[in-house]
Amino acid sequence: MEEIINRVAKSGLITLDLEDYYHHGERILYDLKDNLFMGMILKEKDFREFLKNHDWSQYEGKNVAVTCTEDAIIPTWAYMLLALHLGPHANTVVFGDLNDLEEKLYFDAINQINPEEYRDARVVVKGCSKHPVPTAAYVEITRKLQPVAQTLMFGEPCSTVPLYKRAKISQKVVIN
Repeated sequence: MEEIINRVAKSGLITLDLEDYYHHGERILYDLKDNLFMGMILKEKDFREFLKNHDWSQYEGKNVAVTCTEDAIIPTWAYMLLALHLGPHANTVVFGDLNDLEEKLYFDAINQINPEEYRDARVVVKGCSKHPVPTAAYVEITRKLQPVAQTLMFGEPCSTVPLYKRAKISQKVVIN
């Protein structure tokens, strides 16, 4: 009987699954439209009163995207005030939508990766996951690993799409 050889296991490939960096905390969209007078105007006095009296503890440990879905002109300081009030409670606060929040969470996680752990490695960035991984996270991990990895591939170890292979440096021997 012929022995079955697992070529993938012997290939020396390192699989990097971005889903491992998924932040499991709750995501919330805070929409400033609820603070607008007549759905159009942000009154500073009323807004400051709201900020003072709002129960900010409900955002404890949560990930919050701050936006305004109404077609209104919101002064920059309003977003800054929200960030100041959410900051002590929330895990993360971003300006934008839930996709912007997801990208920020992945960027923070990718920033914690030590690229030296992948020096001269053959890396497969896994493409399938249970949680949606933003395309921006794949771009960011590529940017981070390209300077150190020998090769970068996308997909599964048994079926990869080659992305990058470091050029071999030819050494010329000079004999005098």
